[in-house]
Amino acid sequence: MLVGKKAPSFSATAVVNGGEFSENFSLTQFIGKKHVLFFFYPLDFTFVCPTEIIAFQNRIADFEKRNVQVVGCSVDSHFSHWAWLNTPKNKGGIQGVQFPIVADINKTIAHNYGVLAGHYDYNEHHELIWVGNQGENAVSYRGLFLIDKEGNVRHQVVNDMPLGRSIDEALRMIDALQFFEEKGEVCPANWAEGKEGMQATSEGVAKYLGEH
Repeated sequence: MLVGKKAPSFSATAVVNGGEFSENFSLTQFIGKKHVLFFFYPLDFTFVCPTEIIAFQNRIADFEKRNVQVVGCSVDSHFSHWAWLNTPKNKGGIQGVQFPIVADINKTIAHNYGVLAGHYDYNEHHELIWVGNQGENAVSYRGLFLIDKEGNVRHQVVNDMPLGRSIDEALRMIDALQFFEEKGEVCPANWAEGKEGMQATSEGVAKYLGEH
């Protein structure tokens, strides 16, 4: 659980702007400037993953108007990311995606964020082996982390491999965090942009429940 803690730092190669390599890419560049939505997906050239990545890109204007930087990450190399980004959508690629995609080929980023689907161990011959949860390879779950401008994790959700994420829900959580930061009011159940918040007091709760 990383909520309430500093987001683990890293420096890695990323592919940005749809095809440029950026060495020593780090989320620290956004501290004091932007909120960050950092998400993991299992692998390039797979099935659910491109639907999520393209869905994020299709809504990128909604993230930008909220001053949120979207960043993806998987355990593939930056060369694999580059190839996938240069493959047309009708051939299984994600051509047209512009937000950064980080290469976590050493799997340390996924490990530090707690989304690596398994762990390393030693067998009876003292050989290092991978022990996957439910038999998975050494890839990440579908982790998503909302990081504020101070570099703190404020929201996280982790889905198993078959379960694609909701872009609308990611935006709702951003709206809720920014509403709290601006208004100082908390967001009750099923809160959405345009709805009322409430004061985090017993009187505030009573007032809200009485009106709803």
